[in-house]
Parts: sequence; C-alpha cells; structure tokens
Amino acid sequence: MKSSEIREMTPSEIKERIETLSQELVRMKINHSISPLENPMKIRHTRRDIARLKTILRQKQLNEKQ
Repeated sequence: MKSSEIREMTPSEIKERIETLSQELVRMKINHSISPLENPMKIRHTRRDIARLKTILRQKQLNEKQ
C-alpha cells in the first residue's frame, strides 16, 4: 500500500484498515508458528503497512488540531 493511497483515505477508513491488517497479522503469525508460511515476507510487509497507516493517521489528526 502506497502512502499516496493512504492519504486519500478518510481517518475512519484508515482506522478500519488498521484493524483488519492487525487481525490478519495475528493470523499470519499464528499460522507461521505452526507451519512455515509460503512467503514469510508478508508478515514484514503487513507490519510496515500498519506502521505507515498509523503514521499518516497521526499526521491527519495533528493537522486537524492546527
């Protein structure tokens, strides 16, 4: 997910996306501990997407206050 795509989303859409990705990350971690994932890099990409979403959400919140 690109930053430009995230910036176009509303804060509520970003929060929903964070929730879904967080749930997906937990599932991937559990599945990976039981049996190795086909592509373990998905865990890293998902974690980074969540961080990117949270960063842009925080930026939007700070811009609203100013």
